[in-house]
Amino acid sequence: MSSVSQNRHDGIATETKSPAAIDTAVNGSSSTNDHKSLPLKRKEPPPEKPADIQRRSYIVASFWFIVLFLGLPIWWKTTTIYRADLPLNQMMDWADGRACDPVFPIKVAVDAPTLQQHEIESLVRITQQTLDTTNDFKGHRIQLEVSRSASEDHTNGLAHDSSTALTIYLSPGDVATSSLDSRSPVLEITYPPNSIPTPDAASSGFATYLATQLRDAFAEERDVMSYLLATSSMPFEQRALGNPQGLTDTLSKRMTRSLKYSRTYHLTFSLFTSGPVPSSWDIESAIEEYMKPILDMLGPIHNFTIDTQVQLYASPGVQSQVLSKEDLSSFINAAEWPLSPSIGGAPTVNFVVFIGNQTIGAASETGTSHSWLIPQWGSVYLLPPPSTDYVPSELLKQPVLTFTSHLLSLLGTPQSGSLPMRLSTLTRIRSADLLLRASSSLGSLARLSLALPSISIPSSVADGVAKSMHHLQLACSNLGGSDGLEHARIADVEAERAFFEKSMVGQLYFPEEHKIAVYLPLLGPVGVPLLIGLLNQIKAWKKARKEKTKEA
Repeated sequence: MSSVSQNRHDGIATETKSPAAIDTAVNGSSSTNDHKSLPLKRKEPPPEKPADIQRRSYIVASFWFIVLFLGLPIWWKTTTIYRADLPLNQMMDWADGRACDPVFPIKVAVDAPTLQQHEIESLVRITQQTLDTTNDFKGHRIQLEVSRSASEDHTNGLAHDSSTALTIYLSPGDVATSSLDSRSPVLEITYPPNSIPTPDAASSGFATYLATQLRDAFAEERDVMSYLLATSSMPFEQRALGNPQGLTDTLSKRMTRSLKYSRTYHLTFSLFTSGPVPSSWDIESAIEEYMKPILDMLGPIHNFTIDTQVQLYASPGVQSQVLSKEDLSSFINAAEWPLSPSIGGAPTVNFVVFIGNQTIGAASETGTSHSWLIPQWGSVYLLPPPSTDYVPSELLKQPVLTFTSHLLSLLGTPQSGSLPMRLSTLTRIRSADLLLRASSSLGSLARLSLALPSISIPSSVADGVAKSMHHLQLACSNLGGSDGLEHARIADVEAERAFFEKSMVGQLYFPEEHKIAVYLPLLGPVGVPLLIGLLNQIKAWKKARKEKTKEA
């Protein structure tokens, strides 16, 4: 009998299934669902071959070998900062004033043709004791000696010994008087009768008077030296008791006005006129006659090169007929006037002669002036228009003499005493200034190298420091002379060159944060895979070791 029967009712066919068929269908579906609901077993990967494990270990080890034994040495070699060995302790000794005792010996010769030899020696001995006892500034030591040229004319400058700063000429008189010669380094002193001490005397009133006059003769130099020491970083014990505030301000203005020391200066003489005339001037003859003797006397301290120029239709920066004090600063028309700042590396001193009807109004309104000095730059002279288109040397006499005086001021020449005495004092002042500046530069360099351990110090810096210290020692051994000045100049140049080394100055503005910005992009992509691979190998090695331990 069939399990499926068909019944037709009213033309409608229906299909019926037997219970057995229904059960089979239901049971078959149920068994299929039961099979799908069972959890699937994860298929494990095939075990690695020992050769593959060993190969992977070799690969990781090779990467780390390259990093440790090739990459790190190359990185260390290429990024290591070279720091030349600097004598830091000796540099700080110079900066703190322990390496050199800057005592300038000032030799003073005593010339007394009318006195006996034993009388001169007794006077020199007692005066020297008085000077040593009353000396309040240890940077100076006046050394008296008997003149070896007592029979020569004391007014003859050619007979003066270059190593002697001052010569005292003693002559008899009614009272004790003193006066500095205006043309030679001679201090003329008259002594009254019976004022010369005997050989066995311990003190003398005339010797005290003589010592006082000597201190007054070198008072300006002592004040300038004291100011230099007071404004430097060197804690010298050789400082004076202190200058009055007014004197300190005056010295500060003078030092600010002066040019920085240089062995060579370039002098530029310029003629400017607002019209077409004059078109020429006899400046060469005027310089040769009125300025050349002073330049020759400055030869042991400075060298000079000279050039001249003429500029027509040159309009000044101020058109006022009478220039006020405020107009002087804007008179120079730097935008149109061809005034070069320097030629050949030497500092330039500008001397300008302007042809025009302008004058400078005096503060007291009692007169006018025709020239003024510009600190650390030069000088300007207002000259009335000549009657011809040519300026002769006679009309240039006063401008050139004014320029000579201004040049001495720009060079920092003292104001008291004869010109030879002033130049001798200038040598000692410049030597002290350069000595202090070079020592200060060495100290700054030493402190910089200690404060920035990551800054590179090239070998050129070490060479400059060695040369500077060598010349400082030579300058300290020859204080007061032209040789000491030259050694101090070289020491200052070498110290500044070492301090302002280009490779060092650039690293002063390189912060440590820049290193993080450079290394992080490199260490991230490279270091993380290497580190993870190493950790995985360590874990696998530990696992294999545990399994071997269990099997054993």
